[in-house]
Amino acid sequence: MQKRDVIIIGAGAAGLMCAISAGGRGKSVTVLDHANKVGKKILMSGGGRCNFTNYYTEPTNFLSENEHFCKSALSRFTQWDFIGMVEKHGIPYHEKKLGQLFCDNKAKDIVNMLLDECAAVGSEVRTHCSIEKIQRQDEGFLLTTTQGKWACSKLVIATGGLSIPTMGATGFGYDIAKQYGLETLPTTAGLVPFTLSPNLLEQFEGLSGTSAEAIVSCNGMQFSENILFTHRGLSGPSILQISSYWRPGDSVEINLLPNVDLYEHLKHQQKDRPKAHINTVLAETLTKKLADRLTELWFADHKEKPLAELSNDVLQAIAKQCQSWQLKPTGTEGYRTAEVTLGGVSTNEVSSKTFEAKKVSGLYFIGEVLDVTGHLGGFNFQWAWASGYACGQEL
Repeated sequence: MQKRDVIIIGAGAAGLMCAISAGGRGKSVTVLDHANKVGKKILMSGGGRCNFTNYYTEPTNFLSENEHFCKSALSRFTQWDFIGMVEKHGIPYHEKKLGQLFCDNKAKDIVNMLLDECAAVGSEVRTHCSIEKIQRQDEGFLLTTTQGKWACSKLVIATGGLSIPTMGATGFGYDIAKQYGLETLPTTAGLVPFTLSPNLLEQFEGLSGTSAEAIVSCNGMQFSENILFTHRGLSGPSILQISSYWRPGDSVEINLLPNVDLYEHLKHQQKDRPKAHINTVLAETLTKKLADRLTELWFADHKEKPLAELSNDVLQAIAKQCQSWQLKPTGTEGYRTAEVTLGGVSTNEVSSKTFEAKKVSGLYFIGEVLDVTGHLGGFNFQWAWASGYACGQEL
């Protein structure tokens, strides 16, 4: 049997950062992961370039039953702290948009940095190690694994959520919480594309790959970025963002021309270009393919008429349809393509300072397994870094 001060289950972003933080304080640390390599989500994120943090990280960028829970960790390890680590390792990066920071080269740069930092403080990382049983002991925990038995005084659960099961995601962390009587909140897929009804898919057939700048709103939240038509429904940054606030049965509102008062614009065009048609005007902002399809679907009675022949009421109706499009998704693509998992271990069960379970001394939960979910754009990684670091300082 091998003994450690700290065992961390999960070699993702939060687990590796926790190993760096605790190891730096002189603790003996081993990270165990059932996968064949570490940081799989890091490696695939951001199109393989890893959107590792965001310049504009604030507590308001996170969803949780307790909106205050994330504040302590985010203030103790900020985006600037992580950027400092990236720069120390000479990793080139750039801001893509909206404060989103990406590696210039590959996401592997971030994984290598984390592994180098672990090695520097003597924290061990083991893959191909599945946990078979966890038992409470007087002095901590005993783990039975496929690589033998391990004992530790502090056990950290950094197993992530249910999103992208093909990469090895499981509900293991929630099972551990339940094993020790901790409340877990219902989980759902977050930052995930919407699916549409067969009728709507038929209407938008052939538009897969077409995008448009849009404002998407639901349940008091709105996001302004691209939407993307897919063969299953709608995706794109605005859709992924709003999906975390959408609930089954809800409609979403989409403004397809967010940078113009379309009614006033149509009136001006009517005066300046009386012979122009609706689809021509729309195609100056939307793609021609999308403008033609929407005109056919929504304004078929007027598509052959020049603007000069359209009444103010018709122009208002066109503007309202384009700028307040009401759409009811049938669902989402689920965990298969979701970037994150909403819900999880209740923050009421865990200290926001130490991340230790209030009912179980020596047991800690960090990262996505907790009921803290960030917006799209590097915020979920920043939560992983911050929660991992803060927990490591308390072990």
